Amino acid sequence: MRPQNPAIDKLEVFIFWSRWLQAPLYLGLIVAQSAYVYLFMIELWHLIHNLFFSSTRISETEVMLIVLGLIDVVMIANLLIMVIIGGYETFVSRLDLEGHPDQPEWLSHVNAGVLKIKLSTAIIGISSIHLLKTFINAQNMNEHTILWQVVIHALFLFSALAMAWVDRIMTLTLTLAKSPHGAPQRLDTHGG
Repeated sequence: MRPQNPAIDKLEVFIFWSRWLQAPLYLGLIVAQSAYVYLFMIELWHLIHNLFFSSTRISETEVMLIVLGLIDVVMIANLLIMVIIGGYETFVSRLDLEGHPDQPEWLSHVNAGVLKIKLSTAIIGISSIHLLKTFINAQNMNEHTILWQVVIHALFLFSALAMAWVDRIMTLTLTLAKSPHGAPQRLDTHGG
């Protein structure tokens, strides 16, 4: 046990309290989520209006691009939810949701590593939607833009794989550190 020092104890309490400075950031993301709900409703109204009430019909490609845009907004909203709930739970304070019927399944085992992997896969999904929209509308895009979108998407994929690999190494390292002998058992492959 370390010796008591009131000044250090107060400093540590203050440092631990500082995590609450992130709470307004998560509230700000909730406001951003509201903006995405508004944008989604506007785009959905444009789709419905152009399909049923407009004098000019929109093409199937235009419908597909609008629907992909709606999916994109939903995926960004899902990303925001993961960051808001998962980040708050991981870095600020535990959410008292035990036994709540709407508790997300992933929340029970969220940590910084899991959150990073979930976020990276969500970003890849969003990037995939953007790339699909680009390919559908390729005739109206220049090759330079298409090339850079493919390169950026590939970098997102590579980054996610690297993060998953690092997370796996860290998990194995922690598992080894907690094992009774500190090292994995070797299998005898020579029969003796």
